[in-house]
Amino acid sequence: MKRKTIYLIRHGETNYNRQGVVQGSGVDSDLNDMGRAQAMAFFQAYQHVSFDKIYTSRLKRTIQTVQPFLDLGLPYESHEGLNEISWGIMEGKVPNSYDNEYYRTLIDSWAAGQTSVSTEAGESPEQVMERQKPVIDLILSRPEEKTILVAMHGRAIRILLSWLMKQPLSNMDQYEHSNLCLYKLIYSYETSEFTIEQANDSTHLLTLALA
Repeated sequence: MKRKTIYLIRHGETNYNRQGVVQGSGVDSDLNDMGRAQAMAFFQAYQHVSFDKIYTSRLKRTIQTVQPFLDLGLPYESHEGLNEISWGIMEGKVPNSYDNEYYRTLIDSWAAGQTSVSTEAGESPEQVMERQKPVIDLILSRPEEKTILVAMHGRAIRILLSWLMKQPLSNMDQYEHSNLCLYKLIYSYETSEFTIEQANDSTHLLTLALA
């Protein structure tokens, strides 16, 4: 059976993550020391995997997350379609009580099925899905790349997994994530369906907790 194995990871920690600052696609932050340590821990756990290609968003935090693999000379591509959702006016801010209320109202509306609602000056989940689809189509059009690594962002991963698993975007919050977590996906070219083998797996980071 012809299939493709996709290791889908969220980027490592940034100072903005730690401080609770909204990043989205408009804040192009670097990994902090913890994020770089997470990236190295993931590399040490999965450097034995023969990745045929690496795909990242256009944002630095995803590229820096896979840098240890890139240093091996592995081919990679960066695609804007894999960027985080744009949070619009919320980006670059530490949410105050009003912003938190705005955020909760937005998330609640998405969970209620109103996934065409966008953040002010930002994107809706449906808009993110539409820009993700051409990138996934491109990836699937390359069956010779049997095993790939994809580095993305939290909300973007939730949106991606929802439609890949043929579920409504309103269900996206069931896909939990943490910095440098792993979702391992299998795509069957015969059935045109995805299955999830590992979900929000961070066991490779245990070495950091023990350090």
